[in-house]
Amino acid sequence: MKLLHIDSSILGDHSVSRQVSAAAVARLRLADPSIEVTYRDLAREPLPHATPASMPADHPLSGGTGDAASQQALEEFLAADIVVIGAPMYNFSIPTQLRAWIDRILVPGKTFSYGADGKVAGLAGDKRVIVALARGGVYSDPAFATAAEHAETYLRFIFGFIGVTAPEFIVAEGISAGLREPALEAALRRAEELRAA
Repeated sequence: MKLLHIDSSILGDHSVSRQVSAAAVARLRLADPSIEVTYRDLAREPLPHATPASMPADHPLSGGTGDAASQQALEEFLAADIVVIGAPMYNFSIPTQLRAWIDRILVPGKTFSYGADGKVAGLAGDKRVIVALARGGVYSDPAFATAAEHAETYLRFIFGFIGVTAPEFIVAEGISAGLREPALEAALRRAEELRAA
């Protein structure tokens, strides 16, 4: 069993998403110590923004050459049975570092394909994806969430597009609205309750 652990917060040890993603990985490792973990810190070692030359060699835009680090990011994702992602919401969306990683894993013929009728088929549906999502505000008002929440909704769509129809979200919100400690405690409890791999 292989687990890919991704962090994308720029806040280091102060990050809620990092603490919760680490707790999720610890829970899964406790349940199965044989899990092989690969860790990628997108804030400390960011992938460049997408250009044809910076895409994986497997991406049609690369012309068959591509970037070695991008190819490695794609191969790590393809090899993983479980993916745990620490995803803060910055300015109502995901960090650019996480977006750059997503650009490396959305590859036609590898994680999705187009059929003759134009319909998309996801090719990564065998993966379990767990997202530790931290939000500064509170999104319980549906109208506000619809207008402003572009992290969880985006990630749900992206992973659904490649076949992961039931990603698991552990959400800590209100971090910047005076609710940091209770939100973190509740999210850590949820991480400890994750089902085994």
